[in-house]
Amino acid sequence: MSDFLPVLRVLGALLTFFSLGMFVPWVISWTHADGLRHVWAFSAAISFVCGGALWGGLSRYKRELQPRHGIFLVSFTWVLLPLFATLPLMWALDDIGRPINFTHAYFEAVSGLTTTGATVLVKLDELPVSINVWRTFLQWLGGMGILVLAVAILPLLGVGGSQLFKAEVAGPIKDSKLTPRVKETAKGLWGIYATFSAICFLAYWAFGMTAIDALMHMFTTVSLGGLSPHDASFAHFASPLLEGVAVLFMLAASCNFALYFVAMRKGHWRGFWRDPEMRATLGALIGGGLLVAVVLWVKGVYGPVDALRYGVFHTISVGSTTGFATVDYLHWPVFAPLFMLLLSSVATSAGSAGCGIKMVRVLILVKQARREMTSLVHPRAVQPVTLGSMVVDHRVIFSVLAFMLVYGVTTISLSMLLVLTDLDPVTAFSAVLASVNCTGPGLGSVGPAGNFAGLTNFQVWVCTFAMVLGRLEMLSFIALLTPSFWRK
Repeated sequence: MSDFLPVLRVLGALLTFFSLGMFVPWVISWTHADGLRHVWAFSAAISFVCGGALWGGLSRYKRELQPRHGIFLVSFTWVLLPLFATLPLMWALDDIGRPINFTHAYFEAVSGLTTTGATVLVKLDELPVSINVWRTFLQWLGGMGILVLAVAILPLLGVGGSQLFKAEVAGPIKDSKLTPRVKETAKGLWGIYATFSAICFLAYWAFGMTAIDALMHMFTTVSLGGLSPHDASFAHFASPLLEGVAVLFMLAASCNFALYFVAMRKGHWRGFWRDPEMRATLGALIGGGLLVAVVLWVKGVYGPVDALRYGVFHTISVGSTTGFATVDYLHWPVFAPLFMLLLSSVATSAGSAGCGIKMVRVLILVKQARREMTSLVHPRAVQPVTLGSMVVDHRVIFSVLAFMLVYGVTTISLSMLLVLTDLDPVTAFSAVLASVNCTGPGLGSVGPAGNFAGLTNFQVWVCTFAMVLGRLEMLSFIALLTPSFWRK
């Protein structure tokens, strides 16, 4: 276990920096006079002291992180940080006379940091504004990954960040540095993320939201999180213009942020538009939205204009794993909500804030299947799997196949576990799928008009576990359970 003491030291540093984020709701509480400043200050102090104790107490343990260290750190960060994010939620809700148990508070914190957007809270409009800011700010922090930001800081602590970056980031940018130094890569990605955030905030504010609403919805749009400070979610605004702004930024955030970084760094966008994963992502989301719109129109649910408005908005919202809603789409023909939920499994790019299988894996699987079918007819044909102009290494293909197996087994196993607790199959399957994909709303009682508050504590823990697995893309966490991981 002593081999992991340097990891605990870095974990303490991350917790210390995380505690500083609690001053965002503290400032909001002070400016809006909601009486909860002491909660945020006390929570920040506890988090800072605990993080500082780990960081300072293990200061003599400094070394370059190895791959297994990166996996350990990433996994435990997504478990530990929600634990401290839970403290102000419990104390603040208790302070206003709406006590919440630890299970629900931890679920809410995990949902925030993993950008899932599921909730167990009701009467959101009546909550003090600082609580809603904290819930949405957690999603913004988790959107690009707290750990990717930390990669830029770790060298200052005497710890290299390359293995951590590889453990946290999914997809092609894992093995291709955008800049010679990983620290510069992390800074570049967060620079793009911050720029998108600023533009999104200004757009929401300019087109009708109040400044505080614009801030909170910006947090949950660019992160593809979908939490809202209103019970009616996006229907609170009843504005097609604001829905259009949300659609634009959800589409942008569903694409690989590395593409934006490279395009801006080189000063041209030709490579961006040629990227096969980006084209497939936008094609799936926009094409899926048009398909749902046609279904709603043909089935007589809406006229052509409303069908286009609601069909495109909700398909892109759910498909991008955001989860905003303006109507209860469970009343639509069953094809539409089921299609949207399944779309959330595949319709975001690697290197985006979304979760799920990721479009790049789907493309590799399709090309591999096509190659296998060709080999049946032409056994001697040499047909490498390619993405754009890049030949996909066999190790990558095997990794994708392994991920798909683990993804399928995990989703089925957790769904059956919920069914075993007498939860109806539709709610059980959709709750697990929405949690694993970090989507938020599912079907049945956890649909857009409901939430996860009606589940038992055990069922909530199953969904919490599913959210963590989804954010970690499963293989990282499951690797911790193998005996070989703990052998030096």
